[in-house]
Amino acid sequence: MSPSYKGHRYPAEVISHCVWLYFRFPLSFREVEELMLERGVIVSYETVRRWCLKFGQQYANGLRRRRPQPGDKWHLNEVFIKINGAQKYLWRAVDQDGNMLDIVVQSHPDKAAARRFLRTLLTKTGGVPRVIVTDKLRSYGAAHREVMPSVEHRSHKGLNNRAENSHQPTRQRERAMKGFRSVGAAQRFLSAFSGISPHFRPRRHLMTGTRHRAEMTVRFTIWEQTTGVTDRPAAA
Repeated sequence: MSPSYKGHRYPAEVISHCVWLYFRFPLSFREVEELMLERGVIVSYETVRRWCLKFGQQYANGLRRRRPQPGDKWHLNEVFIKINGAQKYLWRAVDQDGNMLDIVVQSHPDKAAARRFLRTLLTKTGGVPRVIVTDKLRSYGAAHREVMPSVEHRSHKGLNNRAENSHQPTRQRERAMKGFRSVGAAQRFLSAFSGISPHFRPRRHLMTGTRHRAEMTVRFTIWEQTTGVTDRPAAA
């Protein structure tokens, strides 16, 4: 179901383009305002901010619904982030193909946090993996034995580069935004960001230029369908 733009005086094309700019590139709301002005569209940065808050998660959810089922090998990792001067932890899970499964901000790297993360993963994916790969954090082992004891658990720092590499776009945005002001704001942004940004980041290093352009054409068509800009079917 396409998002409703009822009550908005700007067309869906403008709204979706602003949201795409903000979540796809390390831009501020003011920079998006300036880019739109160059194209002859006058919109304030505050309006862009409201659009991102209202539609960002809707778009991300729509893109996630179109993705294939996740793989059966999940890579889990956690890194610390500073939020309003306090240290918090960003938990992330991807499958063996690098597809984002979930991202959660929590206050501690303890067993309770790992347990919540694993349970949330099972709920959101609707499936159980064949194996999970984590770093050496002990919290994973304790939570794994409670939540998914039948699943193989491989704990080795060197095996988890896929999950660690997936943090890079987030780190880039964190620097551009000069950090997050609250846990809630961080979770809202990252939840939408992790659904939108990866959609436009195919594994470019594995593709020829022609294949990459064809893949991006398909992905832009899916974006237009998801945001309600067009009802054209995606190319095969």
